[in-house]
Formats: sequence, structure tokens, C-alpha cells
Amino acid sequence: MTWVLSHWSASWPVLVAYVALAGAHLAGLRRLLAGHPAGRRATIREAAVFQAGLLLALLVIVSPLGYWSRIYLWVRALDDLTLAFVAPGLIVLGAPWSALARGLGRPAPSASDAPGPRPWWLRWPVATVVAFNVIWLGGHLTVAFDRVPVSWAAAAAEYVLYLGGGILFWLQLIGSRPWSPAISPLRRAALLTGTVAADTVLGMVLTFGASVVYPGYANQWHHVMTVLDDQQLSGAILWMGILPPVIAAAVAVLNRWLSDEDSAALSAGFDRLLAQPDRGGRHPAWPSRPRFR
Repeated sequence: MTWVLSHWSASWPVLVAYVALAGAHLAGLRRLLAGHPAGRRATIREAAVFQAGLLLALLVIVSPLGYWSRIYLWVRALDDLTLAFVAPGLIVLGAPWSALARGLGRPAPSASDAPGPRPWWLRWPVATVVAFNVIWLGGHLTVAFDRVPVSWAAAAAEYVLYLGGGILFWLQLIGSRPWSPAISPLRRAALLTGTVAADTVLGMVLTFGASVVYPGYANQWHHVMTVLDDQQLSGAILWMGILPPVIAAAVAVLNRWLSDEDSAALSAGFDRLLAQPDRGGRHPAWPSRPRFR
């Protein structure tokens, strides 16, 4: 175990960026709680979720997982899923935007349903989700995938695209205080389904493929399992690993849709009850007596 844990991929730019973001968030959170003591517990809970997501993204890059992802495909699959789906989801759920703005000395952002145009990152939800899926699938093409372990520039590009694209992806589908998604819950559920379908195709190709897709991973470490076995295991991880976060998001989206439907039905009922009666004293929204055919 010690030889596994001894390999840490130190990356000073990543560490500096992490310390800067985490510090700005904590400083802004302190100012935010001092100015608005109401809802303190919920704000602290969100802050903890954001810090967990940020720390998870850091560990994927600089921990032994970052080192062994350059050697084993199944470890790379875990890293990719975490960096593109899990860590961005936690960051978005943590709603750090107001605290980050306060920490950087800027005014807190306004809600997306306030008067005026929506922020640019919420104006094209379908295009954003499609672009993220293109990034996700394109990053697993052989020419791009095999380049990452041998090039820090390619690795940095992958980190930025996966993490940044994942944050924009989840902003469209689950929202993040003070912003709410621009499309209806049913359309968001459809986009989640499409993402699962795209990842399923990728996972099936790698799991059931009979040839090596990533020859760049043919190294001396594959003496217990072959590169093909490693590739098939990574495909199964990509195939099944995406389901927990996406299913959780889909359940939340469908619950929101059901709540909206119940609210709309209740509002329509109140409108009928409060409608003015006609000249005959009858309520226009309700039948005066049963009708039989």
C-alpha cells in the first residue's frame, strides 16, 4: 500500500488555484454570514458541499489517483467521472457564487428570475448540454485520450474542459442559488436521458470491444491484467459510474415537475372558486347541476 500512496502528482498551479478559490470563498462566506445571519445553517451547509467538491477536484489531479490514471485505464475512468460529473455537481449544489463575489470584493449576483436578461451561461441550455457531451465523448477519442498522460498541456486542457464544462452542464439542469434553470423540468429530464445514452454508447464500445482503443496505455504495469482487460473495466466504470449522480438529479428534477404541476392545479382551483358569478347568480367555472346524456 505504501508504494501506491507514495506517488503524488504535485502541480503547483493547481494547488495555488485551489488555495485562492477556497480562501476567497471562506472570506466571502464570513462577510456573508455577518451581513445576513438569517439562514446561517443552510448557508454553511452549502459552503461545506462546495468545499467538498473543490477538494475532490484537487485530489483527482494531485493525489495518487492522478498519478495512476496515467498508467491504468480504469483509474483514468474514475478520475474522468469525478472531474466531469461528481465534483462539478457538488460545486454547483454548493452555490458559492455570492460568497466568492463577496470574497473578491464584488457585489453578489442577482437571481436569474429578476428583471432583465438571464446570465449568458443560462441562455442556451440545450447547446450547453450538447457541447458538454461533445467534449466528454471527444476527450475519449484515441488521439486526445492517449495524449493526456504524456503532455501536461493536454492534461491541463482536459482538466479545464471537464471541470468547467461540468459546472455549466449542471447549472442548466439543477440550478444553483441565486440562479434557476431556464428550461422546464421535463426538458431537463430529457437532456439528462440523452447524456446517459451518449455515455452508455461510449461505455459499451469500450466494454465489449475486442481490440485495444488506447495503445498509449500499453506499458510494463499491465502484467496482471492486459490492456484490453483494463480497457473493458474502464468502460464498465464509465457506463455504470455516471448513473448515481444523473439518477439523483433526474429524481430531483421530476419531483420539481410534480410540485409545479400540483401548484398549478391548486392555483387553477382557487381561480375557479374566486371567479365572479354571472347574472343568474351561478358560478361560471362550475356546472350548476349534473348533466346526463
